[in-house]
Amino acid sequence: MSRVITIDPGKSKCGLVLAEISEKKVYKAIILKSELLENYVRNLITAEEISQIIIGNGTTNREIKEKLDFFKKEIITFEEKNTTYRAKARYFELFPISGLKFLIPREVFILNKNLDAISALIILEDYCKMKFTLNQNLDFKTWLK
Repeated sequence: MSRVITIDPGKSKCGLVLAEISEKKVYKAIILKSELLENYVRNLITAEEISQIIIGNGTTNREIKEKLDFFKKEIITFEEKNTTYRAKARYFELFPISGLKFLIPREVFILNKNLDAISALIILEDYCKMKFTLNQNLDFKTWLK
């Protein structure tokens, strides 16, 4: 079992995904305030066997990497260019529109959605060069206060 954490870093909030590479499956996908990230990751690595952390190379990457230096295994910085843009399309792959909703413009469904967790998923998929599926009952709309 090779579980990884992937982070889409940001000034005010971060997207985070916990996935199992061998199963190509996402087990957690959340968005949390940046100041809560360090404690969340600390708790996660005590509960899960994490082999590595992958962090997007965008905003606040260096600061987040420094905050996570307690993690004594591999921390990888990886390209995240266009992940926010690509997250919109990936959202509809994960949550297809059905029924009469087809008549409504697609943008309406993602207007107020935080796509940072999906951006973290895209960073992971790009890094691993494969698509991941979602564990049952996983909701990308979660927001930790």
